[in-house]
Amino acid sequence: MRSIKVSKAERFSLRTSQIAPDKSISHRCAMFAMLADGTSEIENFLRAEDTLNSLQIVKNLGATVEDDGVVIKISSEGIKESSEILDCGNSGTGMRLFCGLLSSAEGHFVLTGDEYLRRRPMKRVTAPLRDIGAKLDGRNNGDLAPLSIRGASLSAFKYESKIASAQVKSAMILAALRADGECSYSEPELSRDHTERMLKGMGAEIEVNGLITKIKPMKKLLSPLKIRVPADPSSAFFFGVAAAITPNSDVVLEGVTLNPTRIEAFEALRRMGADITYETTDNKYEPIGNIHVKYAPLRAITVEDNISWLIDELPALSIAFACAEGVSVVKNAEELRVKESDRISTVVNGLRACGIEVEEVHDGYSVRGSELGAATINSHGDHRIAMSFMIAGLRCGMEVEDIACVNTSFPNFFELLQKITKVEFA
Repeated sequence: MRSIKVSKAERFSLRTSQIAPDKSISHRCAMFAMLADGTSEIENFLRAEDTLNSLQIVKNLGATVEDDGVVIKISSEGIKESSEILDCGNSGTGMRLFCGLLSSAEGHFVLTGDEYLRRRPMKRVTAPLRDIGAKLDGRNNGDLAPLSIRGASLSAFKYESKIASAQVKSAMILAALRADGECSYSEPELSRDHTERMLKGMGAEIEVNGLITKIKPMKKLLSPLKIRVPADPSSAFFFGVAAAITPNSDVVLEGVTLNPTRIEAFEALRRMGADITYETTDNKYEPIGNIHVKYAPLRAITVEDNISWLIDELPALSIAFACAEGVSVVKNAEELRVKESDRISTVVNGLRACGIEVEEVHDGYSVRGSELGAATINSHGDHRIAMSFMIAGLRCGMEVEDIACVNTSFPNFFELLQKITKVEFA
């Protein structure tokens, strides 16, 4: 399956509980179970390439994993040295968090990934870890995978991050759990906070005060997880945008995490004029509920704050920009350049191919809303670019190439897309 042709959609109404389980939480479930005393039970784990790679890595690190197709049970007697190279596939989250988890583990470990992940910068994690005693190296002085980690004793730290990154913060929190004293991590703006929420729920001594997180080393192993992974708002957002740009359409996205650091893209879409409401149904590790999106005429906005809260959704949000009245602007988003692709360039070039006027700058771009035109778009192996331009096809028809990457995060995306429009695979 190399490419897809997406037909222009008529009005649709869709209610679904089939949005992919949350990728970020699934990764963390697999890893954090290695820190628990007892068996963690995880329901609705995302069975996509990236997260299954994390699950395989914890197996390679000595965990016992039982999967009956509904609940995954993970038991660990501590991290064991693996004779295997640990393959993170396409996942930057997986590689960066495993750096933090393994930096204090006894043994030698090698992390690698696919051709795209091996190009992504890792020094934002490897440098601060090395500063506290981690024995960690890789290509380009530790900036590129494969990465080699030899577990070491870690010093307590007071780290001030220059970027708001949940991946950097999570790696440092995991390192802090086995450091030789209380640690402190601060960031310029609040990044996504799944790690803090989940580890606190397991009994870790973590205190969050504004932009400062304090972590005390573990005195004992943590309580095992008992969790149902909610639907992924980053995946749900594609269908939120689909409803917002297709006249007279609406969608109800069920069982999604409503964590405030994860629904900023929906809030941006609401500022554009989309009719969006939330319904909370559960609140244990995370607030969980339903998101209802109805079509409404969209207007341009500027996105420059809380960028780390919607960095993954900006490609899809840009499709909404192209359908809005006026000029939308993205600022402070240079992080987009080091994702699975340079997402600033891939978004800009894709929208221009569709006849949209776009201006690119180093940390963002501006989009003048107009009428999207049909085009052929290459995803460059980036799942979010692929899915974003498939959604754009609902307005005008679209061909998207290199679509196998969608399986890294949202394997049933195509099934849901076929419920609202006609598609052809090649």
